[in-house]
Amino acid sequence: MEAQQFEAAQVQVSQWLTQLTGKQADELRGIFDRCSSLADCLAILAEAGSKLRHCPHCEGDRLYRHGVYRGLQRYRCRQCGASFNVLTKTPLAFIRLREKWLPFLPCMLHSMTVRGAAKAIGIHRNTSFRWRHRFLAMAKDARALPLDGIVEADETYLLESQKGSRHLTRPARRRGGSASHRGPGKEHDCILVACNRSGKACDFVPGRGPVTAQQLHDCLPPVLAPGILLAIDSAVAYRAFATAAGIAHETVNPHAGIRVNGLIHVQTVNNLHGRFKGWLRHFLGVASHYLPNYLGWRHVLDVSRVALPQHFLRVALMLSVI
Repeated sequence: MEAQQFEAAQVQVSQWLTQLTGKQADELRGIFDRCSSLADCLAILAEAGSKLRHCPHCEGDRLYRHGVYRGLQRYRCRQCGASFNVLTKTPLAFIRLREKWLPFLPCMLHSMTVRGAAKAIGIHRNTSFRWRHRFLAMAKDARALPLDGIVEADETYLLESQKGSRHLTRPARRRGGSASHRGPGKEHDCILVACNRSGKACDFVPGRGPVTAQQLHDCLPPVLAPGILLAIDSAVAYRAFATAAGIAHETVNPHAGIRVNGLIHVQTVNNLHGRFKGWLRHFLGVASHYLPNYLGWRHVLDVSRVALPQHFLRVALMLSVI
């Protein structure tokens, strides 16, 4: 719209708005907010599309624009002939109601429950649950890696949960239940976290039972920068891993009362463990299958830079890292 046309329309709209009732004004405000939210969402998707370099079907790089459908630019691959958009073969593919994506993300930034978010946005509770994990599917991996400097590594454990499963592989535990014996065992999910002193962190769910040196070797080397100093406790698995991988390491022994050895401690990573477990109680238990998503969600909340829904959407599309 030209500037002169906009000014003339603004005068007419202003006169018309003064005749609205309060209820009508609220309805109009809701329509405007949805339109504005959809425009912001499409702008972020367009940014992601501008960085699209390969066909999601054949990985070909000979792409050309092929029309627009429902506000999203479509592309066609010259090599395989398939058409697609920026969301094809991503967790956000085929999710409708894009005007509600950005209003939904503040619910996640405030750790709202599935039903609470559904009521606030006006969607079904099943949609709320599905959106939660679709947005987290890629956001959980949008990490600023590698970890450098002094890196702390330690694990914690949660009782395995099959919440929501229709086919249990063990007898049901009422109200969460408890393990059959003390200490971490095959009934517990292992949560491995590595972090440095600047706030970068990476987490894994390597399996059940006490962590092993092989699991540490499978998880940690790809996220560690060369020349780091690994701060660990006195567990045999960590020392065996660090020695075999040729990583400089220092240990503390909390069980013997030695929690700090100069600059060496694991209190930062243990703090992350405590915050995660305390936050998780808000959801009254989560299925083991979704633990990586909730670890990524907690990481998003721990990073103060993710304060706006637009930034959350950018992280979910892997346009920025945290």
